[in-house]
Amino acid sequence: MRIAILAAMDKELNLLLSIMPGYEKIEIEGRTYYKGSIGKNEIIAGKCGIGKVNAALNTYRLIQAVAPDLVINSGVAGGASSRIHIGDVLIADRVAYHDVWCGPGTEYGAADGFPQYFIPSNEIVNRCKENEAEAVFGLICSGDKFISKGEEVKEIRSHFPDVLAVDMESASIAQACEMCGVPFLIVRVMSDTPGEGDNISQYKDFWGEAPKKTFSCVKRIIEHLI
Repeated sequence: MRIAILAAMDKELNLLLSIMPGYEKIEIEGRTYYKGSIGKNEIIAGKCGIGKVNAALNTYRLIQAVAPDLVINSGVAGGASSRIHIGDVLIADRVAYHDVWCGPGTEYGAADGFPQYFIPSNEIVNRCKENEAEAVFGLICSGDKFISKGEEVKEIRSHFPDVLAVDMESASIAQACEMCGVPFLIVRVMSDTPGEGDNISQYKDFWGEAPKKTFSCVKRIIEHLI
């Protein structure tokens, strides 16, 4: 299986590359990616950039260039529920926009022409549930803003009461995959908890202390795909 893995930032990408020893650097449309393998799967990993537009454009470009069988988005997210804590791994079973509304008569969070929720590959999510006992499964909501205040989380939860985490890329990556007919999977590690203490400090401290083993979940998921 050919799998494309996208992360928003170099910090995240470097952690991902640590689970893919022996990779080689390649160029695709003027951007740098890293080609290697995990188990029997061919991996092409790269940075999509922060935010919805960067994520969507670079997901689409990579899909067109390498025709992956699966796109995985991995990196960090902010916890938005008491069910999840810093360092927990969340595998999305649904993804939505928390900052999209197309006006009267439309469903909050639904991009024009799409349903409210983007659904990852059920087969792969179910396989994750069988093999990742410590992972949490649930809803991730995305928007073009770093969420740092309790009232911001409260606003998101007013539309999505069961949201577990927030980020800035997952939904747009899911939408690009949906448009191209490519299955996707979202795996995020909680770096901070908006509204609980100083989450900006939590986020900064996470990068200094986060063990690489938090990203080993991605490796195990890929190894179980074949």
